[in-house]
Amino acid sequence: MQNREGVVADGEKESAVSIPVSEFDDWAKFADDDIMQQQSAFHAEEAKKVPFVGDKEPLTMLAAEYESGSPILLEKIKLLGQQYAAIRRTRGDGNCFFRSFMFSYLEYVLESQDHAEVDRIKGNVEECRKTLQSLGYADFTFEDFFALFLEQLDSVLQGNEDSISQDELIIRSRDQSISDYVVMFFRFVTSGEIRKRSEFFEPFILGLTNATVEQVCTVVFEGFNMLC
Repeated sequence: MQNREGVVADGEKESAVSIPVSEFDDWAKFADDDIMQQQSAFHAEEAKKVPFVGDKEPLTMLAAEYESGSPILLEKIKLLGQQYAAIRRTRGDGNCFFRSFMFSYLEYVLESQDHAEVDRIKGNVEECRKTLQSLGYADFTFEDFFALFLEQLDSVLQGNEDSISQDELIIRSRDQSISDYVVMFFRFVTSGEIRKRSEFFEPFILGLTNATVEQVCTVVFEGFNMLC
């Protein structure tokens, strides 16, 4: 289901995320000053409407918003209502998927206190670090982002000196200095995985643009400032 913003659905099961699809016809235009100014103005307006992570809203509000929409979309909203208690909107700034996943995952760990899951993720983070190093990334280009993500992960485990509550998790998720760093963590992880498996992803990328895998990773996933 697509929406103008990303949507995080809160319920007894996993979170549901709705992601807007962006189409880019000319990768070279990303660096154009006029486009950059237009994007900045657009995101400034977005900031006035929706925080990085919104408050919970009943699914009935989503249904009302699309009451004149297609029957298929309304049926999907109805099905969501059978599994989830509420939704949270995320700002549609090009990073809504990463922010939605970030909050949903940290909220899950906070509620479940699943230490085994945290250990599993920390192991995967270490593997991602090794992948980036093997691809020629200098540690200083990504290490701060990785460190902050691990710090947030530890903070949602209770019993530690720096443990936080759900209210504090929401506040941190709305703090740009924290939220943007965690988004960059996910962007580097994504870029590293695509570069590592470039032969698999190359046909999909060539089907959309003449850019190479390296160019797409550099501009789209690592070029945070070009999308925000």
